Amino acid sequence: MSAEQTKELKKRSPWASRRKTAEPKAVNMLEESLVYTEYLDDDGTLPLVVKPTVEGVSLIDWASHHRDLIETYCRRNGAILFRNFQMNSAGEFGQLICAISGEMMEYVEGTSPRSSVAGNVYTSTDHPADQEIFPHNEQSYAKILPMKLYLGCLVPAEQGGQTPIADTRKIFRSISPKVRERFIEKKWMYVRNFGDGFGLSWQTAFQTTEKDEVERYCRQAAIDCEWKGGDRLRTRQVRPAVAEHPRTGEKVWFNHATFFHVSTLAPAARDALLAEFKTEDLPNNTYYGDGSEIEAAVLDELRAAYLENSKTFEWERGDVIILDNMLTTHGRRAFTGERKIIFGMAEPYDRTDI
Repeated sequence: MSAEQTKELKKRSPWASRRKTAEPKAVNMLEESLVYTEYLDDDGTLPLVVKPTVEGVSLIDWASHHRDLIETYCRRNGAILFRNFQMNSAGEFGQLICAISGEMMEYVEGTSPRSSVAGNVYTSTDHPADQEIFPHNEQSYAKILPMKLYLGCLVPAEQGGQTPIADTRKIFRSISPKVRERFIEKKWMYVRNFGDGFGLSWQTAFQTTEKDEVERYCRQAAIDCEWKGGDRLRTRQVRPAVAEHPRTGEKVWFNHATFFHVSTLAPAARDALLAEFKTEDLPNNTYYGDGSEIEAAVLDELRAAYLENSKTFEWERGDVIILDNMLTTHGRRAFTGERKIIFGMAEPYDRTDI
């Protein structure tokens, strides 16, 4: 941005006119007036969109000077979409995450197939393009989870590929009190089976080839594990279905009980798995925390709550969205054509409710 552009910006900006000096600033003197906010539609909810007022604003520099403001936006809206800043490489994306949230997290105890693009910057998912991904919060089953998720668009899909997002506060309120109370009382259980040819291997999920390392991780993460024949592994973890946001104190619907239940899969995939495995041997499945089955009608209600509160936006090249992981769910629509969305996690939170 030239000195002339900066001078013209100050002439137009009510905020700048209230400053004690009217002298033009160099481009590295960043101010709130270099960006403006809006919403994608008239409902005034997530995501909050932040755009530069003039060309040439460095998102990395601006964000590094306005971390408190970004945190305020995240707590209020749950999601911030940065647009028109031309964030076009995995390297810049990683620098942005570090500028706002510090060190990026490694993808451990993962469930979605992902590939590393640059260090702890990953592909958003390697699931086939024709598969929908149901809305969820990242690693709600983990003891240490990311409070911030970052998604960046290097190449938007030719068609489809949107990322639906939803406010978990609204999802919580959409679920009937009877169902909410049942989950609050019983919690939910996540059961995984590794080594049967479906899903991630335990070596990939736990980022180790040593069984004793897996056992150590599970002890620290409040996970029950048992080794089965043929180098196979079963894990069980019981978690609260409702969480209290550690920074806002709000109650949120925060779990994978719906996402990992076999009935949430597309019919063809569900039928194929049920034909291959006993229920207890499915790659992923969920139960109430006491091990009892979650009723079909309850699962239908939960799926409806997620979908009724979800909204989508069309990706544009260079977009970056930040999600407060406890306040906002995310998913993926099927797509055609090339699509490159990159992903990063940060701000680890060690849960105290497990």
